[in-house]
Formats: sequence, structure tokens, C-alpha cells
Amino acid sequence: MLSRNTVKYIQSLSHKKFRNSSGSFIAETPKVVEEFLRSSLKVEHVYTTEQWTGLHNTNKELSHFPITVIPQSDLEKISQLKTPHDILAVMKIPEPPLPKTVKGRFSLALDGVQDPGNLGTIIRIADWFGIENIFCGRDTADAYNPKVVQATMGSLAHVNVHYVDLETFLPGTGIEVIATVLDGESLYETTKSKEGIVVIGNESAGIREPVLKLAKKRLTIPRIGKAESLNAGVAAAIVLSHLVR
Repeated sequence: MLSRNTVKYIQSLSHKKFRNSSGSFIAETPKVVEEFLRSSLKVEHVYTTEQWTGLHNTNKELSHFPITVIPQSDLEKISQLKTPHDILAVMKIPEPPLPKTVKGRFSLALDGVQDPGNLGTIIRIADWFGIENIFCGRDTADAYNPKVVQATMGSLAHVNVHYVDLETFLPGTGIEVIATVLDGESLYETTKSKEGIVVIGNESAGIREPVLKLAKKRLTIPRIGKAESLNAGVAAAIVLSHLVR
């Protein structure tokens, strides 16, 4: 049985200020946790049910992690899910250094993407298209929010997420900044490039004007029907599927 202090500590990681002070975050479900355990991220502790350990007790790759087997009732106390799934890991928040250069590749920049589900989906999409770095404005949601972590389905282990001042960072990259807007050049008619930073804006307000001014190219996904706008994650997927080919 977990101590009261351990339960309290893990529960506190649902809040950003405690994640920041401890440098830790939580991940749940076998798919997500196992992806992290196979990565280079540091593991603080893993909590599992007997069912999970019974399926993995011969896996030598997991033998060096600190693992505590707990009853389902304890897992329910520390889980952020309505229906806990056998395993929860407390991971250390990585601090990847800013890349020396982003030339020769595509990257993403997120300006005020505040919905955790959208952010998690975008990280997963970035992983699918081989995007190594996402540069988030300070008002973008926290990538280590449990809802974001869950939505990435483990892709957070493969993509570097940096929080920067976009207005000062983007001009210093030396490559084209590409804004996704409602009234720009058609995505399907734009001149192809092998590099650039694609900016995705806030779900309702779009890209802030100071950041928009930095874009040398403004792209639009042509609308055929009557929908007012696209979900930020959907827009990111469509744009990257066309640019990263």
C-alpha cells in the first residue's frame, strides 16, 4: 500500500506548479508508459498492478527500473484517468537544449495553442512526420499536463518540446517562417521547400500579429465546404502532409 505522502505527491503532479518545482510528470496506460520506458527519458518510479507485472516479469529491459506493485485501489488514488490501466510512471521532465540549427528540415512553432488535447495531438502528428522540434510560445499549454501526455500516445518521448519567446526566437533561426492562416496562399499551389518553421496559432484567435509579421509565407488550406475553421491538430496534419514529402 502506498503511503499518504506518496499518494499526495503523485496527485500533485496534475498541477503545473508542482510539476515545475519537482521536475517530474506522470504518464499512464501500458502503451504510453512502455514508450517512455524504451526512450532515453529518466524514470523516477513505476507503479503497476500484479496483472501488468505478470505479463512483463521476464522482460529484462524493465528490470533496472524502480517498480512498485500496488493494488488496484491504490492505482485509482493516483491515476488521472476515469478508468486506470494497470500502470503509472513518474518521469523526469527532459530539458533538451535548443538545437544549434533548424536549417535543412521542417519544425513546428505553436503560438498560444491552449487546449491540452490539441497540443498532444500535434506532438503525435509531429512524430508521425519526423518533426524533431516543436517551439512553443510561453502561452501554449504545458506539454507535461497529464491530458497532453496521454494524447501524445508516447510520441512525447520522440519529439523535443521547447518553450521560447517566439518573437525573438524565430528571427534568429535564419530560415523561412510559414504561417497557417485563413486568407493566405493555397497550400497546394505554394513553391515547395526543404525547410521552414510552420506556425500554428491559437484555436480561436489564430496567430498573434507580432508573430504573424515574422512570416515570409502565409498558407491556407483551401476551403470547399462551409466549415468556419479547422481544429489546430487537423490543420497541422494537413499542412505537414503536403510540405514534408
